[in-house]
Amino acid sequence: MGTVRSRARFLAVVVALLGIQLGSLLIAPAYACGCGAMLPDAERRVSVGREESVVRWDGRREQIVMSLTVGGDAERAAWIMPVPNRATVRLGDPELFEEVREATAPVHRDRYYFWPRNGDWPLVEDDDTAGASMPGDAAGAGVGVVGRQRLGSFDVAQLTATDPAALDRWLRDNGFTFPARLRQALEPYVEQRWEYVAVRLAPDADGTVLTGTLDPIHLSFAADAPVYPMRLSRLAAEPQSLGLYVLADHRMEPRGTIGGATPRVTYAGRVAEKSGPLAELAEGTPYLTAVTQEFPVPSRISGDHRLGRAASDATFQEVVYTDRLRTVAGIPAWLLTVGGVVAAVTALVVVGRRSVRRRSRRAALAGNASPDYLR
Repeated sequence: MGTVRSRARFLAVVVALLGIQLGSLLIAPAYACGCGAMLPDAERRVSVGREESVVRWDGRREQIVMSLTVGGDAERAAWIMPVPNRATVRLGDPELFEEVREATAPVHRDRYYFWPRNGDWPLVEDDDTAGASMPGDAAGAGVGVVGRQRLGSFDVAQLTATDPAALDRWLRDNGFTFPARLRQALEPYVEQRWEYVAVRLAPDADGTVLTGTLDPIHLSFAADAPVYPMRLSRLAAEPQSLGLYVLADHRMEPRGTIGGATPRVTYAGRVAEKSGPLAELAEGTPYLTAVTQEFPVPSRISGDHRLGRAASDATFQEVVYTDRLRTVAGIPAWLLTVGGVVAAVTALVVVGRRSVRRRSRRAALAGNASPDYLR
């Protein structure tokens, strides 16, 4: 991507949180998912169990709202996100994620089958079976603190960095360890002279660990074209999943696979809500696209996702089918059918036998009768 500052980029900050566990002399990423690096305080661990993000792109500015659910035994953690331009940061609305999940939820429909399957009678199978004190704003050479604010449980510092080593020094001065592998992964962003949003997380009460769903963070910055950062996810040891909600004028899609499976659209359509956080964020960008992608081998991730307009604005919504055995008045239809056939066959057999007996009797009677001339 070169050393020239990318003016046409934004960082739809989602999916690459690196949970890093420090034990003895070994530093190993415990969790990665796209939007940055998560670092616990010394001798502790932190993991991201769930992450959701909504990205808004209006052709000039990018907005990202992120919600993270974390676990572990750390009382503090640092979260580093690279951004292409100076960002503004505020708290987001938790209801946004409830609304976007509801808006993009699949349609559930019943699908009926006739013959019994495993689990249906008579094919039933037996079961064998943020309270700690915050360090000061010490800034090493090459790092500038261009903004600082307290947002709920977040202590947010906006940094500029000329090289990863400078960011390393800043983190160490503020109580965090910066793994060498992460420093190397950030080098392309440093070459492009991106800035960083450094978020220090702490529980609301002293002496408690950082766990549960955190308040959403809302970022906004200028951009000429949207790009979704996935580069840091290559450090993950386990397979990764990308889930992204994109609000724009039109249906959006990633331009490539960047080393993962083919991205899959799970929802595409215009926002129907007229009020609430989703409607407010979607004003001027009414088309919502939900995209998911799997990365079975994270080390193959080759770069960041570029997002662009899809070939059409065709709507789409997933349909989830529930297979059910067809019944009539609570009785399996196949049983009624088979029972009816058996009854019909039985009736035919009975009628046939009766008919044979009647013909036999008639024949016997006819055989016993003598003509008058023989008498």
